[in-house]
Amino acid sequence: MSRNAVVIGAGVAGILAAAALAPKVDQVVMLDRDGLPDAPEHRKGVPQGRHAHLMMAGGLAAMDALVPRTDMRQHLLAAGAHEISLSRGMVALTPEGWFRRWLPQDHLMITSSRALLEWAARTAVLHDFPNIEIRQAQAVGLIGSAERVRGVRLATDEGDTVLDADFVVDASGRGSRIVKWLDQLGITDIPERTLDSGLVNSTRIYRIPAGAKDWPLTLVQPNPFTGQPGRSGMIVPIEGDRWMVSLGGSRGGEPPKDPDEFVEYALALPHPIVGQIIAAAEPLTPVFTSHSTSNARRYLEKAKTWPDGLVVLGDALATFNPLYGQGMSIAALGAKALADTVRDQWETPGLSRRVQRQLARSVDMAWTLAVSSDVLYPGVVGGKATIADRMAAKYTQRLTRAATGSYSAAAALWDVTSVLSTPARLMRPGVLLSALAGPALPPLSEPPLTRAEQETLRNLVREGGSSRKTP
Repeated sequence: MSRNAVVIGAGVAGILAAAALAPKVDQVVMLDRDGLPDAPEHRKGVPQGRHAHLMMAGGLAAMDALVPRTDMRQHLLAAGAHEISLSRGMVALTPEGWFRRWLPQDHLMITSSRALLEWAARTAVLHDFPNIEIRQAQAVGLIGSAERVRGVRLATDEGDTVLDADFVVDASGRGSRIVKWLDQLGITDIPERTLDSGLVNSTRIYRIPAGAKDWPLTLVQPNPFTGQPGRSGMIVPIEGDRWMVSLGGSRGGEPPKDPDEFVEYALALPHPIVGQIIAAAEPLTPVFTSHSTSNARRYLEKAKTWPDGLVVLGDALATFNPLYGQGMSIAALGAKALADTVRDQWETPGLSRRVQRQLARSVDMAWTLAVSSDVLYPGVVGGKATIADRMAAKYTQRLTRAATGSYSAAAALWDVTSVLSTPARLMRPGVLLSALAGPALPPLSEPPLTRAEQETLRNLVREGGSSRKTP
């Protein structure tokens, strides 16, 4: 008797969920309302698609496990993605000062456009699993009951039709209708929470100037502790000898849509390095803005009843402020948890509920990081900072200060940021002692640039000054 699965959504979460299920079923049908491009191109249905995306080390490891016949790291690098070391290849100004650049080349992450990462994941999965099929179709509901889901209802030009399935995964993104669909099955007790700092992202692609090909990833972080709107800037190397430059601002400090004001905003950040670097660079696109940046979570694991044959993961389960760069990595970890569970427990009662609870634990990691900071910004919508939020933020602030001059403290933060460890990593005795002791080295007064990078910066500042004086 053949077994089949349906995955709603063909983004990164859906692609990896299909890979998780493919070894256990005869066919996986992926549904997406958009036609999927044959090359790395942006899709209309991805609200954050034109902004910076990072695949952290933990997420990449999960992808490798899900697609064992393809070396995902090499596949991505061959397609033009970059590999960046958080410890060595990043210049970052935190609210507590500059991070130092340590000798170890560790905590590696992949940077590229969202379009490239999605395309690379899709081509690898379809190559490794010929039993996966992609169909352009709009899912509009679930078939089944509160005890078991048995398929998906699709909207067609001729009316609704039914696609039967032994297993369904909703990976349709932040616009998922899963709560409404569960309500139609009689499951009505799903708690939800949204916390919105009003963050706006503005992104523009630039050609990397001559002589700056090896410029490190550059980040000016927002400061949630001042009582003022948070402002940030980021230069991310992507494929095609280009930089993706993203500016972010919470409510009251939003970055501009006007291209002429883009560099001015970057120059006015707590340090002007992002603006200095791009002032003379050639812009290749207009400024793209996005308001789809709130933290939103559906606590599906808390439902009294959960149907067998249904799992929800990725942005359909929880979305995070994209500034923290963990969304796709958390989706990959979720797909890995799904694969591990169905491999050992396929068709056992309660499998879907067990997976959903595992996914909640993965989400907790990114949720705590995002919410404990975002709740501190002025004008936040969705709740006030609790005592726990303020304690977590205060401890993170103190540990970040220590990390500006302590590799062990920095490594603990990077372990969590890279989704290699849970936030419990930050509470180990050695890390607590680092936070109490503070930085072992004095603070840096300037960005930690190599001599070659300092010369590159001087040249770019000189060229930027000349271009800005030209009528």
